[in-house]
Amino acid sequence: MPLENESAQPCLLEAAPARVTEAQVLEVLAQHYAINGKLERLGGERDLNFRVILDDGSSRLLKLSHPLENPQVVDFHNQAMRQIERNDPTLPVQRVYSSQAGNFVEKVEIAGQHMLVRLLSFVDGLPLHRVAHTSTVFRQNLGQALARFDLALAGFSHPAAGHVLLWDMQHAQQLRPRLKHIEPGARRDRIEQSLDRFESQVLGQCAALRHQVIHNDMNPHNIVVDPDEPDVLRNILDFGDMVHAPLINDVAVAASYQLGVSGDVLAPALDMIRAYHQVNPLTAEELQLLPVLIQTRLALSLCINYWRADLHPDNREYILRNSYRAQDALAGLSAMAPAEIHDRILAACTQEVGA
Repeated sequence: MPLENESAQPCLLEAAPARVTEAQVLEVLAQHYAINGKLERLGGERDLNFRVILDDGSSRLLKLSHPLENPQVVDFHNQAMRQIERNDPTLPVQRVYSSQAGNFVEKVEIAGQHMLVRLLSFVDGLPLHRVAHTSTVFRQNLGQALARFDLALAGFSHPAAGHVLLWDMQHAQQLRPRLKHIEPGARRDRIEQSLDRFESQVLGQCAALRHQVIHNDMNPHNIVVDPDEPDVLRNILDFGDMVHAPLINDVAVAASYQLGVSGDVLAPALDMIRAYHQVNPLTAEELQLLPVLIQTRLALSLCINYWRADLHPDNREYILRNSYRAQDALAGLSAMAPAEIHDRILAACTQEVGA
């Protein structure tokens, strides 16, 4: 299966971002949402994102989807947000607002570019990537929140839930051609070995695992915490990489961002995994594959990011924002025996949260 419609149209991750002016954005806000405010442009991989600061001091997020984005995929994201709001209304996740016409997405044309517009919640706080060190309490809170997120989406279905994208680990073996964007040496060898293990140990088991819609991108840029109490998780952002996939992949993705970069790199992630397991228990089969999947996610991130950094040198800093940490974490895990990683995960999951 081709990734992200690569055989039919330019891949979204290869395409340059759309271009709009602030005046054009303000016109969209006024026309479809009857609001005005000060704009602050935010980063984004393929969408254009603007924080809208209203006169009362509150904020919203205006998201302009890339002209190549599939409208069904955008609706998939919207409906998932609404499902979580219905099933777990106190879970701190992003919300989507309706337009003046009562729609959760509006079609607009700006300078010949056809885009989909959404207005989302914006919660003030501190992005997790700006927190120097996370605590055990925070990592436990994160694990519990992700478990609640997955439980809220259990049974959720949508016609676009099976869409294929590069960030879906189910297709990690198809990233081998992008290894050429990484300089030969120990770093590339570790990435290639991780892909080898995925193919030999995980790929044949995927069909038998529990599947559902997952967030698939619980990275520190998508998590907002309280600036005064950074153990408090205030918001989970960005549904853009959601897919229907093995449930354990969601845990692997989140765990890959909670690894340390020196010393005992696995220890911090165990706090998150243990807390998730206490709320949404993982099966023996899922726990058996988790060590390989964590390394697969790191390898996948590095493959995609170095490829995209070559394609878009002007956006290189944003694209590579997590890559240096990922390569250090992968080096640390690669130095450990897979059986040791698995045994430590099992031991963690038999402990009570807070023990």
